[in-house]
This record gives sequence, structure tokens and C-alpha cells, in this order.
Amino acid sequence: MSRVNDALSSLVSALIPALPDEDETAADQRHEDALELTKGILSNHKRSAESYDINHVSDLIKKKLWRENDAPDKAIQYSNLYSRLLTLPILTQKWAILYLLHQLGDPASENEDISSSHSPHGTGQKGRHETRPERPSSSRRFEKDDQGSAPNSASFSARLNQLSTQSAEIQNKSKANRGNGTWHHAPSSTPEALSAKGESAPAQPQADVERPTEAALLRELPFTLQGLSSTNLIFSSSTTLQLPSTLPIPIVSLLHTLAEPSLLYRGLSEFVQSREEGLIGQSLRSAIGNELRSYLGLIATLEGEIRRAIMNLNEAETKISIGKAGVTLKRCVVWTRDATMGLRLMSLMAEESKSRKGGQLISFIHSFSTSYGDPFVAAFAERMLAHLTRPFYDMLRQWIYDGELSDPYHEFFVIEQDQDQNENKNTDLRRVPATSVWEDKYKLDHATVPSIITEDFAKKVFLIGKSLNFIRYGCRDSAWVEAYSKDASKELHYGDTATLEAFIDKAYKTTMARLIYLMDDKFKLFDHLDALKKYLLLGQGDFIALLMESLSSNLDRPAGSQYRHTLTAQLEHAIRGSNAQYDSPDVLRRLDARLLELSQGEIGWDVFTLEYKVDSPVDVVITPWANKQYLVVFNFLWRIKRVEFALGSTWRRCMTGARGVLASVDDKLGRDWKVARCCIAEMIHFVNQLQYYILFEVIEASWDQLQAAIAKPNCTLDDLIDAHTKYLKAITHKGLLGSARSTITGTREDSFTSQLHYLLKIMLAYKEAVDGLYSFSVAQFTRRQELAAKIETRTAQGKWGLGDKDDEDLSSPLPGDRVPRGKTRLPERATDSPVPPLLHTAVDDQMLPSLRKRLQDLSSDFRSRLVVLLGDLSVQPDVDMKFLGVVMNFNDVYRPERRRKRREGPKDKDKDKERKTPVEKAGRQKERAEESKASSVDGSWARRPVERNAEKS
Repeated sequence: MSRVNDALSSLVSALIPALPDEDETAADQRHEDALELTKGILSNHKRSAESYDINHVSDLIKKKLWRENDAPDKAIQYSNLYSRLLTLPILTQKWAILYLLHQLGDPASENEDISSSHSPHGTGQKGRHETRPERPSSSRRFEKDDQGSAPNSASFSARLNQLSTQSAEIQNKSKANRGNGTWHHAPSSTPEALSAKGESAPAQPQADVERPTEAALLRELPFTLQGLSSTNLIFSSSTTLQLPSTLPIPIVSLLHTLAEPSLLYRGLSEFVQSREEGLIGQSLRSAIGNELRSYLGLIATLEGEIRRAIMNLNEAETKISIGKAGVTLKRCVVWTRDATMGLRLMSLMAEESKSRKGGQLISFIHSFSTSYGDPFVAAFAERMLAHLTRPFYDMLRQWIYDGELSDPYHEFFVIEQDQDQNENKNTDLRRVPATSVWEDKYKLDHATVPSIITEDFAKKVFLIGKSLNFIRYGCRDSAWVEAYSKDASKELHYGDTATLEAFIDKAYKTTMARLIYLMDDKFKLFDHLDALKKYLLLGQGDFIALLMESLSSNLDRPAGSQYRHTLTAQLEHAIRGSNAQYDSPDVLRRLDARLLELSQGEIGWDVFTLEYKVDSPVDVVITPWANKQYLVVFNFLWRIKRVEFALGSTWRRCMTGARGVLASVDDKLGRDWKVARCCIAEMIHFVNQLQYYILFEVIEASWDQLQAAIAKPNCTLDDLIDAHTKYLKAITHKGLLGSARSTITGTREDSFTSQLHYLLKIMLAYKEAVDGLYSFSVAQFTRRQELAAKIETRTAQGKWGLGDKDDEDLSSPLPGDRVPRGKTRLPERATDSPVPPLLHTAVDDQMLPSLRKRLQDLSSDFRSRLVVLLGDLSVQPDVDMKFLGVVMNFNDVYRPERRRKRREGPKDKDKDKERKTPVEKAGRQKERAEESKASSVDGSWARRPVERNAEKS
């Protein structure tokens, strides 16, 4: 202390000049007074409200040196000394030293408020830092971190103007007209105001109205910032602050700026006290309430600084130099700048919460953190989200660990649908399982997914909760769900994204593995799929063959005479007589025979079908739509099997009869049977290739794809449903059962299905015609046998074997028999055949020509439609469908042609029919004559390609 006292004494002696004619006692007294004043300044701790900006004091000293000296030598010398002073670590009160030197060197500067000129808007101090009083930690929540500089209030206001129309109106009105803004005050008639408007000021009376001092306004400012009216600052409404009419324009401008947080606080207080139906909305009010309490802590600190500053000044100094205490309106604006930013953001959030809720509100607040570069805005939004998202993460935790949706106000991105609404909607049959637990109970609402999580993350969360709910209620395994919830449940909160993703991935794998295990092991889903392939897709060949053989006699009868118990008995017989008996009893009891809806004129083949029954929860995968598709495929394959069975029976009969009955009538019906056998061989080849293609190229290949999709390691129930749906669609499309959109009419047409059904009908009709020809041949054989027996009897009696009447019958030719040109018909008895020749009756004259014409028309119709089908297959984009056309026409015996597609109106069709019918008839007759001529020459129809008129197709 002695060194400090000696230094102060030497400094005072050097600075205080000696006065002439002053005695030594007076000089010593003056020196002691100056020394005491210096010690008082250095030891005065009551002026703690002042900010210690050493750069500002240095600039003041430098300005003084520039002003008092023409040459820059003094200022340069001072700059060097100032630099050396800053490098001395032993001196800790550098600002106090410079301030003391400045005050001692310029006594007139006592009336100058050093700290009040620190504003960045002040003259000559552009870019300087603002000084602030010490604040408690509770008020620092509205301040920036020490590492970053405080943001510009105007630039932040400009950015918020783009976000909030309300804030924009407030700012624009406050700048445009102080009397027309949100903060109203009476029109000013002061000379300053009139001069600002460009008007001449009237003569002022001597007794002017006393205007409020800055100290008085500072005294009332804490109440105004809390939204409370005071003597000079009155809130006339919730959105209006009335200012005194006698204030100068600079003060009014500062009060406009300070009025903004006041009005925002009033609005936010009302918002916090209001009630909202919604957990996230209530959480937002709670978060805003916490921020408002921090704001009140800042106001309390500011009020303490104002009171200390006013207490340190006497009444005279309060009116003149309040800035010397370190607290001014301008400094209050700076101190409340960050708080005003926070209030603006909260006001914007409160306004948006009226039209948004749940995930949409979270996404809006999160956009402040991701879409704006201002660190204060990002930090403030993150702090709000940490409190706001607590209800969301509670709902998320309960959904992914319990499978329960606790969302009373519909704020979560998973929606529980009303069952009554689902029944009234026209839903796809693929998505209507019996339980509706999996597909229709919960839906993912993409519009309410918050931006704090990704879309893939939301889908994974949705699958986890839906799977747990399905395990609990659909699979009836609630014990496992409860045990899993106790073991794996974790507390979730905002901010730790990596940990949250790890929890979700673990829950996803565990839940999906458990669900697939239950569907496979407990409910035997894959066994049911294999059974459907065996029995409904005709994969069990011995069972299908035995079933068809045992049912053939019953199904040939009319549909009305079919009984279900008879069909069921034959089904059980087929099961016991084939390898199907070794299947699981649970699988066999689900297989049943039933009849479709009866129609007029149908037989048992048209209404018989097999049915495989599934129950919950397997019906989630094998839906009613899937059952319908299986039924369609089975009916189609059953019809092909029926045609194959019928043609096979006829072929065996022909081959057997060719060595017996048919050989005896070969002299008259040999050509007809040769043509019939060739046509039946073509039909059998067609049916075999079609059946091979559907069973192996389509069903087996699609089954392999389904097995590969099921065997994936991370397969989910949704993946199973999609793979099974794709499997059935591939079968119906590539199996020629799918419908395609017509390029002409725009409607969906079952082109291949209709063609195949018509071809199968033609084959059955041809089989019936061949059976008629066989019956005719047997009848002729029988009559020949009877005639031979008659001849033998008459010969034994000594009579002629044939009489005159018999000779007339034998001499008349059969209708349709042709005699080669240049040859005469020999009587039958001139031949050496031991069997009597064929006898003719009136019935034979009518039956045989009709049978020949029927067989010829059906054969021609079959070939013409087959070439059209091959033409359609040849232009298909699918390789397998093209291959079907190749194997059906491997020796190019057919010439494929496409159907002519042309848009025609009804009138055009009638005119075209009238115009083309005679030509078509003539061409048809000519074609038949040529065919008959060609057949009589070479005797073979199998090697002759038959062309059909395109208009017929």
C-alpha cells in the first residue's frame, strides 16, 4: 500500500500545478484533498453498475489528444504507451487508471456520460461492444454464449419478419408512425416533434408542461416489461401501450422498442393460462411458462440495477446525469434484446399451435433449429423441443414396447381407425382379414410424422407397434409381450438420436423374429401354403387323378342331382387312396368339397370345387382375396384336367376299338376314324403342353420366388403378405388368367381366359362327337353280326343267305360315300370278306352325314382359334408365355395370326355384316369343297393346315 500511496502522491503532484501567491499550508491542503479524492475514486465500489470498457476510455483520451494538438505526435506517443500498458500483467485495473487520467486531465468531462455513449449507434463509436451489468445465472437463458458475439437486433428482427406477420406489422408500424403503431401515445406538440414532421413550432408558453424524466421512466420500466400499467406508461388494451405526449422522439423510439417485449409477454401470459386439448399443446404451454419465468428473473435483475443506480444519485443528479450511474433506456434495450428475440419466437409458436398439433407442431418448431443459421434461434428451438417432445416420446415408448397406442388427442403419427368406418368403406378384399387387427386397425399418417425422425424410421416404429399389438391380440401371446416390455423398456428423450435408433433397431429385430416364429411354429403358416399348392393348385398328382376318376360318373349328371355328402365321401376316398393320407390331420380337416352356385343347364363338372379353410391369424396372409384367387386357379386347372381325362378316355377307347369293333367297319368308316384320331392327338398335345406350362413354368417358378422371399433374414409379416400377393398375381397373369386393358375399348378383358375356355369347350364337344361316331360304328358292327348270324341260320335251313330285298339294300350307296373317278362301284357280295356288308337304314342316312359335318366343323373351329391364340402369345413381352406358343407349335404346323382389332360402331357392324355375309358364305362353301377334295386325295387331315376366315374370329 505504501508504494500505491507514493505513486498516487507523485501523480497528483505532477498533475496539479502550483498556484502563485499560495502558501505552503494551503498547497499541502489542496494536495491532500486531491489525493483523498483519487483514493475515493479508486476505492469506490458503489459504482458497480458501470461497465469497464478500456477501449472506449482509450478512444476518448485519443480523441482529446487529437483535438488539443495539431500534430499527431502526442496521439502516436499515447498509442505506444497504451500498447505497453496492455502488455503489463501486474496491473489489473487498467480501465480505472485510464479513466482516472482522463478525468484528471479534463475536469469538464464530469458531465459527460462515458458509459452511455457505448452504443453501436453512437457517433464515432461504430462497432463497439455494449457494456452490461453483472446478472445472475437465472437471467442468462436469454443471453448468447460467451464465445459468440451478440447478434444484431435489426437483422434478427428482419429475419423474424419473414416468419411472423404479426411481428412484421409491429415493427413496420413502429417505424412508420409512432402515433399509429401498436404502442399508441397522444400526438406530440413539442418543437422536436413538429420539426420532425416538417412543421413550424408555435410559440411555447413560459409555463411548459413537465415531461417525465428518464429516471422516472426507468423507475416504471420493470412494471411495463411485465405487462402492468404505471403512471406514465399505460396499457389501454391487451395490444396497445399509451405513451406520454410530451416525450421527445428519441425517447419514444426507445420506448417503442421496449414496448414490444411488454406486449408479447402479455399475449404469452394469456396463452399459457388458456386450456388446450392436447398433450403436446399443454407441453408447449408449460415450456413457454418456464421461459416466461426466466424472463421475469431478467426483469428482476434489471429492476435491481435501476434501483441501485437511482439510489447512488441525489435528486439533482437524477434529472441531469442518470447515465453516469450506468443505467439508461438505451442500455435497457440492449439488455432485453435477447429476451425480445425469445418472446418473438414463443409468440410465433403460440400462434401456429392454433392450426397445428402433434407432429406438425413439433416439425414447425424443429424447423427453427434446422432452417435458420442464427445460433440463438437454433439453441432456443432445441431448448423448447427438449421440453415439448416429452409427451411424444412417452407415446413412442408405450407403442414400441407395449404395442398400445396411448394417444387420446390424436397427436401421434399412428392412427387407430374406427371399425364402423372400415366396414362402410369400399376396401380391397386383399386387405380385409377376419380380425382386421393387422391391416385395418392402425394406419400410418404420413402428414403427422415429425421432422425429428425420418420416414423410414417412422415406418419401422409403425411396424414394431403393430406387430406387438398383433402378437398380443391376434396371436394371443400377451404373456410374451408383457415380459418383453419389462425387460426391454427404455426411457426415451429428445436429442440422443443415435441411442434412439439403436433401441428401435433392437426392438424391430426382436419383434419381427417373434412374429415370424409364431406364424411358422404355432400357426403353421408355411404348411398351409404348401397344402394350398398341393390340393388347390393340383400339385398332388395322384390325389387329383384318383379324385377325378372316382367323381367322373357323378359329375356327368346334372348339377341339381349332386349332393355334398356324396362328394365328401369321394374326397375322403381319394385322400385314403393317395399319398395325401400322410399329411397332417389339421391340414386334411381343412380340405372340403363344395358346390358353386347352380345355374340352368349346368352339370356336376361346372359346379364342383375344392375349398381349403383357414382361420385367424393365418387369414392375415391368406386373405379372402387370396382364397378367391386360389379358387379361380383351381377351377381353371380342374377344367383342363377334365378335358385331359375325357380326351384320354376317348383315345383309349379308339385305340382299343381299332383292333376289334372299328376294324370290322374300317371299309366304310376308316377314313373318318383316321381324321378323328389325328384331331384328338392335336387336342391332347395342346392340353398337355398347357398343363405343363401352368404347373411347372408358372406355379413352380412362382413358388420358388415365394420361398426365397420368405427365407430372407429380416422378413416381416408385411413382406410375407406382399410376397404371397405377388405369388398369386404371377400365377394368374402368367397362367393366362389375368385380365389386360384393351387398347381399343379401354376396359379390362380376359382375352386369354376366354380363348382358353372356348377351346376347352370345343374339345369337349369334339369328344362327344367322337363318342357318337363310336356309337354309330358299334351299331353298324352289331347289325353286321346280326346279319351274319341270319345268313348262317338261313344257309343251315337250305335257303339263300340273302334275298332280293337284301340285294337292293346292298346295291344302294351310303350317303356321303365317294367313288373314285373312272371306277365303278362293286356290289358288296362280290368281295371276299367273310363279314356281311354294311346294311343301310333311314336313320343311317341322316346320322352319318351329320356326324361327319359336326366333326369337320369342330376340327376347323379348333384350329382357327388355336392359331389366333398362338398369334397372341407370340407378341407377349413375357418370355415364358412366348415359350408356350413355341412348344405348342414346335413343328410349325400352324400359322399363327393375330385378331383384327378395329373400333366399329353398331351401324358400321350391321353394314359390314350385310356386305360380307354373302361373300363369306360363298368363300366358306368353296373352302369346304376344296377341303373335301383334298381329303379324298391324300386321306389325311393332320398334315393339312386349315385357314379360317378372319371375320369369323
